[in-house]
Amino acid sequence: MSDGFAELLDRAQAFYGQLAQNNTKDWFEPRKDQWKTDIEAPAKLLAELVAEEISRMTGDPHTPKVFRIHRDLRFSNDKTPYKTQLAMLWSSGDAKDLAPVFYFGITPTDTFLGCGIRAFEKEALMRYRAMVDTWGDRLAKLIAGSGGHIADIGPMPLKRVPRPYDADHPHADLLKRKSLALRRMLPDGWRADGDGLVAAIANGIEGLLPFRQFLTERLSAHTEHPHQVST
Repeated sequence: MSDGFAELLDRAQAFYGQLAQNNTKDWFEPRKDQWKTDIEAPAKLLAELVAEEISRMTGDPHTPKVFRIHRDLRFSNDKTPYKTQLAMLWSSGDAKDLAPVFYFGITPTDTFLGCGIRAFEKEALMRYRAMVDTWGDRLAKLIAGSGGHIADIGPMPLKRVPRPYDADHPHADLLKRKSLALRRMLPDGWRADGDGLVAAIANGIEGLLPFRQFLTERLSAHTEHPHQVST
């Protein structure tokens, strides 16, 4: 039986599509209460239900977060005040173990899932590069088999392979990255299945679990590496 959240998705795509064309306070303020009732409130419920599913699948408690609609304009040249997509994420809250987060986004035209780490801090970056150097073949296979692709988020990749790794390293592109996350579309045909949006998100996330488990285990295992690397 459908869980009713398909209507939320449809309302969100329609609303954010209009907002993209009218991204001003004058347009949004008269519709703010409608947005809070029809989109924000059910989105928070959806995030809570999906958190329960992710916690069950991973064995790690996950906390949901629905992102606010207001953009942070302090360091942006783009001064449009509102985000034009509904986004939420789920984290295990264990930053020390570098556990990747899961996320879900609804844009006016797309619905997508993701899993990864938005930005590696210096020590984590060293662990990540050591992991790629040792386990790059396995990581590349997991990415290829995930049904998704590397997401364009976080810091810009380096232009050159960082020292001490060879410029012609077989996984040079991965070594240049300062973040790593996968993005995949919501599985096709989920509406026809009749199980609802919570189940569709859970099914999509299930395909990202091997990638998440691999990163969590391998990044935690590489606590030290003899090479000094430049960032």
